[in-house]
Amino acid sequence: MAAYEGVWGGLALPPSPHYDGGPRTLSGDVPEGPDPDWHFEAGLQRTALPYSFMIGPNGEFGLHAGNWVPLHSTVEGWVEAVALADHARRCARTTKTVTGDAVDDLGLEGFDPVPEVAGLADTWWRGTDSLIAIYRGEAEVMNAPQCQTATIYSGLDQWGLRGLDS
Repeated sequence: MAAYEGVWGGLALPPSPHYDGGPRTLSGDVPEGPDPDWHFEAGLQRTALPYSFMIGPNGEFGLHAGNWVPLHSTVEGWVEAVALADHARRCARTTKTVTGDAVDDLGLEGFDPVPEVAGLADTWWRGTDSLIAIYRGEAEVMNAPQCQTATIYSGLDQWGLRGLDS
């Protein structure tokens, strides 16, 4: 936890488009109550939620609500995903959101995973002019498949680094 706090403590990120914005700032805190797998808080959330943002025993960033769902295999993955979402939101010509079973029906042929986000429950996919963010963490932690969400950002160059008009 000290190492986490030393690297990430006090970092304020733009709000995540899901999870009610995510933690306001990153900061480590020892959880209350017994935790056999030893997770600790990743930071205080922006709004009241039925789960907490936690760091897992192997450095994963995820959600905890009686059960543990790692979103990204590293804290860096969460930071990259939030930064990518902020960038894609600002640069995409169009944005479309799908939820529930429609997420499972997305065709990802021709898309490559974005390795920088170190995705586990949440993943990002890059196409020739679009990015797709798939958020399954809330659905898994609350056992509510209808909560899975995907955001499709279209009208980006092949790397999703700038809008087509840039």
